[in-house]
Amino acid sequence: MQILAIVVSLAIAAVGVALFGKTIGHIISVIKLGQPVARTDQPGQRTVTLAKESLLHTRMLQWSHIGILHWFVAFGFLGLFLSLVTAFGQLFDPHWVLPVIGHWFVFEWVSEFLSWTGLVAIIGLMAIRLRNLPRGEKGRYSRFFGSRAWQAYYVEYTILGVLVCILALRGLEYQLTSASKFHFPSTFFIGSGVFGGLSEHGLENAIYLVAMVKILISFAWMITISLNATMGVAWHRFTAWPNIWFKREADGGTALGALQPIMVKGEPIDFENIEELDEDAALGVGKIEDFTWKGLLDFTTCTECGRCQSQCPAWNTEKPLSPKLVMMNLREHAFAKAPYLLASSDEERKSLPELVLAEQERPLVGPADVAVIDEEALWACTSCGACVQQCPVDIEHVDAIMDMRRYQVLIESSFPSELNGLFKGLENKGNPWNMSPSGRMDWAKGLPFEVKTVGTDVETLAEVEYLFWVGCAGAYEDRAKKTTQAVAELLNIAGVSFAVLGDGETCTGDPARRAGNEFVFQQLAMQNAEVFKETGAKKVVSTCAHCFNTLKNEYSQLGVELDVIHHTQLLNRLVREGRLTPVAPADSSLNGQKITYHDPCYLGRHNQVYDAPRELLEIIPGAEFAEMPRNRTKSFCCGAGGAQMWMEEKTGSRINLNRTTEAVETGADKIATGCPFCRVMLSDGLTAKQADGSARESIEIQDVAQLLLASVKRG
Repeated sequence: MQILAIVVSLAIAAVGVALFGKTIGHIISVIKLGQPVARTDQPGQRTVTLAKESLLHTRMLQWSHIGILHWFVAFGFLGLFLSLVTAFGQLFDPHWVLPVIGHWFVFEWVSEFLSWTGLVAIIGLMAIRLRNLPRGEKGRYSRFFGSRAWQAYYVEYTILGVLVCILALRGLEYQLTSASKFHFPSTFFIGSGVFGGLSEHGLENAIYLVAMVKILISFAWMITISLNATMGVAWHRFTAWPNIWFKREADGGTALGALQPIMVKGEPIDFENIEELDEDAALGVGKIEDFTWKGLLDFTTCTECGRCQSQCPAWNTEKPLSPKLVMMNLREHAFAKAPYLLASSDEERKSLPELVLAEQERPLVGPADVAVIDEEALWACTSCGACVQQCPVDIEHVDAIMDMRRYQVLIESSFPSELNGLFKGLENKGNPWNMSPSGRMDWAKGLPFEVKTVGTDVETLAEVEYLFWVGCAGAYEDRAKKTTQAVAELLNIAGVSFAVLGDGETCTGDPARRAGNEFVFQQLAMQNAEVFKETGAKKVVSTCAHCFNTLKNEYSQLGVELDVIHHTQLLNRLVREGRLTPVAPADSSLNGQKITYHDPCYLGRHNQVYDAPRELLEIIPGAEFAEMPRNRTKSFCCGAGGAQMWMEEKTGSRINLNRTTEAVETGADKIATGCPFCRVMLSDGLTAKQADGSARESIEIQDVAQLLLASVKRG
């Protein structure tokens, strides 16, 4: 038995190690096909982030019970690596233990603890997977829909088998050595109860057998994943570490907020000297090799857990977009096309299998039955960031989707026809509604005080405390104008000096950038940047979450540094300072009005502003605050982001209806938000629900500022 165990174990180990090393080399060569991108700044901070996210499982614990179970499985898997070394030693001597620490009780106790907790945890995760398997008509709502189930089962059963072998070996060791139970605190009963009738020779043979089985299970797993480099559910155990270390935000933040500039050879494009670019320079991503190497590492790391899919507003309203399936499809395509890209000569390429040559010709974006990425899925993204927020291994889905959009718009001129009006309005009139710039101050008509305008009432912004950035919606959209007026009134009441740019303001460019039209974004942003420099803009308050995000996070890419604050943050500060005082309603019928709050994606997930608007709503006298089930980091999108405000939802149900239904079901009298886009979408959703009788006529959608103003004016 011993000879057989030694021969079989060493043979499979040799094959496993050889194949594993070869596949790692292949994976690295595929990742290196990507374009350069700098991700090595702040190495110390990156290492701290890696330690925090891996050791503390901070991102996994967004789903607490699953995160806890995964921690025990992950560290049982890693921490018990030494048990594999012990198994090899036991093939030659059943009494063999690790030198120095082998009989140290701390090592033994920790090993047994990790074995038992890992066993319980993996059984728990298997049960969760089985309970959430895609079934029936609602199968697509399972986060595992589209994941390759057999791979997940194989990995789970591998871990289960290894842990059972470890516990069995511990029991055999106890029975063979007749050691004190002190050294086998939780496995002695296995030895005495299961193996108590075996002779010493039988115990030795049993150790040879179980050690061999453990080695076979471990290296069969290694061989299996080595033969399948796209088996993300297994390979993420190795690729997640560098993927976290090389994440965009070294300090641990998510890859949200700013959209990255278009890069060529690792450097941002200078749009003022665009003519100097090489003719073959890719503007965006049109081929798999146009992605950065970090993008290719992202695809390789996807573990198919489906958290992103479960949170995606497009997927949850029957659209074809699943962030998980996008990552999986890009990974499969990258590795299928890699032999062509890695070939050293045309002769070598011609000799490649037909499947590889076909993959080389396959378009990256196009009709679903032809292309890697369904064009309808590409344009269904709201850029809400739920996928990035939920991903436990820091995949940057939104960056990938936006880069593919850029190529479709800038190179292929292929985009939804509704965007023609958006682009035309932005280019010709500086706003997405194609309205006259002369109407930008119409919102201020009828206010009981004068709104100062730069160039007319003040020479520069040094004369006031804030530039009030009105935004296109706040200037032109009737519902959003009410928010603009409310904020202006509140600032006036609080004695905060501010000025606006009037017709000197133009769109920040957010809709153009999220729609893939980087040229128009740059045109608008450079125009605004020049105005900011001329007027001396430093401190800015904005009512639009999209303007807030763009000014705060993206204008620095053009050399403009602004201190940008959202109106809910500023108003909350003014209330805390006593400069604004909410008063209880004199009419008792207004007491007990219930308010719920919708988190704008570009305020919440993209910029982590969650508390300020809630604190304002909670201190309004006579009101009751009620949260929606999906809130804060798990809030559901209104459906307006990613330029969806100007596109039609042609597939599935409407995103805004999904969210409005959730808000109405809280029993709220007022649905509050802090973004004009959200207000428009939720208002349209509420109107539809009131029309079909599924919502009370008395429910209203209002901005947080309006609700605060109403309570302040009571005084």
